[in-house]
Amino acid sequence: MRMWLLTIFALAVFAADSLSVVGQDQTGRITETLTLDRALKIALENNRSAKNARIEVEKAGDRLAAARTQRLPTFKINTLVSQPLSTFDTNFEKGVFGTYLGIGPVPAENTVIPSSTRTTGLVIAQITQPLTQLKRIGLEIKQQELGREISEAEVRGTEQAVVNNVKRAYHAILQTQAATRAAEESVQLYRELDRLTAQYVMQQVALRPDQLDVQTRLAKAEYQVLTLSNQLSSQKEQLNLLLSRDVGIDFNVAEGLDTAQATMRDTDLVQARQRALAQRPEIREARLKVKQADLDRRAKKSEFIPDVSLTFNYVSTFNYSNFLPRSVTGLGIQIEWEVFDWGRKKREVSEKAHTESQADNSLSETESQVLMEVNQKFRDLQESLQQIRIATLSQNTARANVQIVTNKYRLEAALLKDVLQAETSLADANSEYQKALLSYWNAEADFEKAIGDE
Repeated sequence: MRMWLLTIFALAVFAADSLSVVGQDQTGRITETLTLDRALKIALENNRSAKNARIEVEKAGDRLAAARTQRLPTFKINTLVSQPLSTFDTNFEKGVFGTYLGIGPVPAENTVIPSSTRTTGLVIAQITQPLTQLKRIGLEIKQQELGREISEAEVRGTEQAVVNNVKRAYHAILQTQAATRAAEESVQLYRELDRLTAQYVMQQVALRPDQLDVQTRLAKAEYQVLTLSNQLSSQKEQLNLLLSRDVGIDFNVAEGLDTAQATMRDTDLVQARQRALAQRPEIREARLKVKQADLDRRAKKSEFIPDVSLTFNYVSTFNYSNFLPRSVTGLGIQIEWEVFDWGRKKREVSEKAHTESQADNSLSETESQVLMEVNQKFRDLQESLQQIRIATLSQNTARANVQIVTNKYRLEAALLKDVLQAETSLADANSEYQKALLSYWNAEADFEKAIGDE
């Protein structure tokens, strides 16, 4: 009944996520088998660096929305509430407004109108619609749009870096797992040699130091297994960190990579260069910065045009004086123009032009660096594949030699030192194969990153 429940649970988990497999380890504990595709999917969804890059895109969208509001009318209200510390009087001399028949002088005598000493208030409301500034505002909005596209290119670059790091970490775990299995095979071999040597010592066919030598090598092999197990745990923690999940989650990696059949991808170098120029986020970002610099120069140049705005003004006073009007409204045109600036604007436009030239140079430099990187990663991939072929031949030769010498030792047709020497050669061949394998995986991941693939 218990096995049926475990089977149903495993099938349910597999159905929920076709890329994750649940199984049992040697202790009966259920563990996840993490495929590379599943690891990449989790990383792209949860990696904190990728999340921050996507948040930066949202921030750029907020800046763009804020820039668009500058096209709309602005509503401003300024208020002033004050307590006069002294009064100001308004004097009207006799007849200042003229002398009329039947009335006489207006005013008939010198008149003084004092101001109020009560708390006074002033309210100024203004509605302003920019007119000539709309061109500059439109250029600034386009700059913000390019800024958002630059942030999106940075997101892609961050995601590609995350993918590359996850692949490297995943491949390192695969390499360590394979090295651990090879070390465990060495342990089993040395244990068998220890058993045979113990028999030969009892039969006085071998010497006691020979058995001690085998036991020493056995202890070293067991220590290597322990070291590799600890290294594997650290590598799993590192991969969990890249996936932005609990570093203590245990899992196994899927043996989905046929290492013995690693072959050179059918990729034309010319096509790879073209794909890199079209896909690499660094190049897209550099091109967007060229456009952004051009818009910045044009926006600065538009400052030579006077700022003309349509305004509506409303002014209201409280407790100032009965002589002053209580409210004033007006509709008009407001013009702001700095007639003479000592050549400042001209210099600022020149600076923006120089910045545009720098952006053009940076674009050319980035394209050259990308092409060089693609060429180098392609050559590295070729070299690593050849290393795998050499290491595979050496490994097969060493493994066959161990089997032959071990059988001869069982038949007392070979010396113990010959077996130990063959085993040492096999261990070296296994180590070189694992190094070549990891080098190939990393070279393949770096080449995919160089051409802009994820």
